[in-house]
Amino acid sequence: MGHNTATTSATEIVLPGKVEPDGLQVTTRELPSPPPGQVVLALAATGVSFAEQQMRRGKYFDQPPFPFVPGYDVVGTVTATGPGVDPGLVGRRFAAVTKVGGWSSALLLDAADLVAVPDGVTATAAETVLVNGITAWQMLHRTAAVRPGGTIVVLGANGGVGSTLVQLARHHGVTVIGTAAPRHHPAVRDLGAIPVDYRDPQMYRRISEIAPDGVDAVFDHVGGTGVVESWRLLRRGGTLVSYGTAATKDVDGNSQLPVLKLFARLTLWNYLPNGKSAHFYNFWAGKRRLDTFRSRLRDDLTQVLRLVADGVITPQIAAEFPLSQAGSALALAESRTVTGKVVLVPDAHSG
Repeated sequence: MGHNTATTSATEIVLPGKVEPDGLQVTTRELPSPPPGQVVLALAATGVSFAEQQMRRGKYFDQPPFPFVPGYDVVGTVTATGPGVDPGLVGRRFAAVTKVGGWSSALLLDAADLVAVPDGVTATAAETVLVNGITAWQMLHRTAAVRPGGTIVVLGANGGVGSTLVQLARHHGVTVIGTAAPRHHPAVRDLGAIPVDYRDPQMYRRISEIAPDGVDAVFDHVGGTGVVESWRLLRRGGTLVSYGTAATKDVDGNSQLPVLKLFARLTLWNYLPNGKSAHFYNFWAGKRRLDTFRSRLRDDLTQVLRLVADGVITPQIAAEFPLSQAGSALALAESRTVTGKVVLVPDAHSG
């Protein structure tokens, strides 16, 4: 059985340097036929994540040199397979985490990175829970190992990771206190969490009133000085999971310094004799042991996608834009006026 040797024309969105969202460039290139171990995936959905917002400022922790194609994760259909790859994959839908390169109408990927998307889950729904879902699942079940009956605090409960974390925790029998702006409180309540206003200067006191005995875990994507308050909310044996430094996203200068400062603080706290622990969750940790990383990612995403198929997780889709309007999509995502994920889909004329 011969392999598809035809080239595929791909529309790509290029980040040429530190630009405003309207500075993204729409380009076209020919993809070669897939080399051994790879496939061509025709895009069905990709999205705007926090990473791209950092990348356009040149502030993402380990972004490639400009120019490059951003796009952290994708869902699509295999159209061609390289040597050594099961040709039966052609025509089937898969999700993959790419870190960069996803904002393209077609892309080359390692077959080993593909995770099957179940029937009954739309491409947009799968895209919405891809990195967000794996992140939420791993933090809840692997990093913090929260038990049913526990209580947790989710900062930014209306965000992509936050809203998924709330739903996973509720499904697991955990009480959730979620911080958000007041306009998002009805949405947070609908997800099953107790909302608290994150702008309230007494926010941490309010949380302590709701959970006077302390909480089992705090999931903190803000970083900065607030982690001290997050740490204080924990009961003995509780876990602080820090997974970002949103507090410093607009600060110019070294993108790694806030992360390193936070890391030093968390490391020190782990030595305090109160049974509490602090973890910095990094999606890419463990990538050096690639087979383990891939199998864990596949297991966790498969569980999340099953919960989407079963209606346990409702994907929070903020808006859909055609790929060629990635700049507008990025601007909307950065406006922080929407709940859920801004998703990019192929332009109508492509394909």
